Amino acid sequence: MILTDHTIYQELAQKNDHKIVLLVMDGLGGLPMRPNGLTELETAYTPNLDRLAREGSSGRAVPVRPGITPGSGPAHLSLFSFDPVRYEIGRGVLEALGIGFELGPDDLAARGNFATVDEDGRIVDRRAGRIPTEECVRLTQKLQEHTSLAQEGVQVFVRPVKEHRFVVVFRGPGLGGELTETDPLVTGKPPLPVRDLSGTPEGARTAALVNQWIEQARRVLADEPRANSLNLRGIAKDPGLPHLQDIYQLRAAAIAVYPMYKGVAKLVGMTVIDFEGDRPQHQVAALKKVWDAYDFFFIHIKKTDSYGEDGNFEAKVHEIEAVDAVIPDILALNPSVLIVTGDHSTPARLRSHSYHPVPTLFWGPQVMPDSVTTFGERASEGGALGLFHATEIIPWAMGYADRLKRFGA
Repeated sequence: MILTDHTIYQELAQKNDHKIVLLVMDGLGGLPMRPNGLTELETAYTPNLDRLAREGSSGRAVPVRPGITPGSGPAHLSLFSFDPVRYEIGRGVLEALGIGFELGPDDLAARGNFATVDEDGRIVDRRAGRIPTEECVRLTQKLQEHTSLAQEGVQVFVRPVKEHRFVVVFRGPGLGGELTETDPLVTGKPPLPVRDLSGTPEGARTAALVNQWIEQARRVLADEPRANSLNLRGIAKDPGLPHLQDIYQLRAAAIAVYPMYKGVAKLVGMTVIDFEGDRPQHQVAALKKVWDAYDFFFIHIKKTDSYGEDGNFEAKVHEIEAVDAVIPDILALNPSVLIVTGDHSTPARLRSHSYHPVPTLFWGPQVMPDSVTTFGERASEGGALGLFHATEIIPWAMGYADRLKRFGA
């Protein structure tokens, strides 16, 4: 597998009027629920995706490295051609940017999850039953009003995101370090303390401050029926990344529902498009409205991942079918390149992200068709693209769109 080197693409990138669409079904890859069965994607009725597979080239993308299960942030960075091992981005940064919270140099951001714990402090639901967003708004206001690190010279901002998710930003001089998360990622265990892995005085002080705030917050939430605790993940600062415009000369737009994916798009210089609704057809309607203004369009479908994490095989199948139904509307815009993929696999059988490579297809006038006739995990194994690293997706698309000059004499 080849990891993308941006330097050569900066030298060769050129502008034209060709459009690239990257359609990402979050957690797309799956597994059969029983031996010799079909995956969610293989089960779904997808005549339009199958047509793209017949007319295009298929393969399987590795988000990080073989055998490594990625989080959503690293997996999306990989899709945008950034090696996630080199560019480690805390999920808190992505969530904060996604809700429009502008981070400064003294800001440390964390993604928060409301959770349910039993009387012994063991986690029984890592997502507090996916409480409605209105409940999240009330709870974040409660935390904002009743927690403080002012005596330590640190401001705390607590903001709602969606459902059980929220953002907390700690603002003050000298915050930093390499901080661990509190979520053990399984039920039946108590939350973990925040630890610093950097070994620096700055990191040790910051870990202690974050733990102090968490202790306050859990006391404030203790009387809540479902969201009686919380966990923090991805505690980090904004590292600053080069933008797609600077690397590939692409005016890039993001059409996403969930704030975290808006955040990772902003991080690499995309314009986030506002629109009404949360279904694939609403996203394609937004795509039509901004088609003339941009060169590259990132469309993010979240519910394929959510249903996978819930273990809801049938619902994930239906969501894939809903995406298939809008493919003709995308093709009607005459993109030069259409890529369909996922950021990672989330098999309903496992109820979690997994390391399995992600089925991926490229379609466009300059894409050479291969022998694949359907879009699915096993069919993609026989595609012309083979097994490749996800950081190659945008470079391949640039080539198919004639947006790279010839290299050498």
